[in-house]
Amino acid sequence: MSCAHHHHPKSVTSEPLIDSYASFIAIANAQQEPQRLLWVFARAELPNGYTEAQKQHFTQGQGGALEPVLCVDKLPSEVTDFANLVTESAETGIEWDIAFVASMSGRAGIAPNSDEAIQPMRLMLNKIQSGIIAEFLTFDKKGELVSLS
Repeated sequence: MSCAHHHHPKSVTSEPLIDSYASFIAIANAQQEPQRLLWVFARAELPNGYTEAQKQHFTQGQGGALEPVLCVDKLPSEVTDFANLVTESAETGIEWDIAFVASMSGRAGIAPNSDEAIQPMRLMLNKIQSGIIAEFLTFDKKGELVSLS
């Protein structure tokens, strides 16, 4: 996966800044090799063995653990509008709060296929479940970039 440079905006002019969903898709489309986007949708839940203080924060919309509930890989051309992605995910009946995304580069002008995305998707899931999320872009259900700490 080659998304590590997308997460932290830098002032270096040679590196494009991702400040919205539209800019993310534009940059994915502008890469030298075609991209496949890996999406992991997660739901906020109370962690196992939570404390009363954690429960109070959670009921106020703060904290909690992110549990992956849905995964999909898409070409950038298939998800040009975030609202379409939200609508498609709603058709599964699975609720989610946060969408993580990473990208895979193709080779020789050919985008990776879904079979090639399986192992990187597993690695992505493992990282999210372990709380290693800094290398992924994160969007809320409105398509707004979110910074998780």
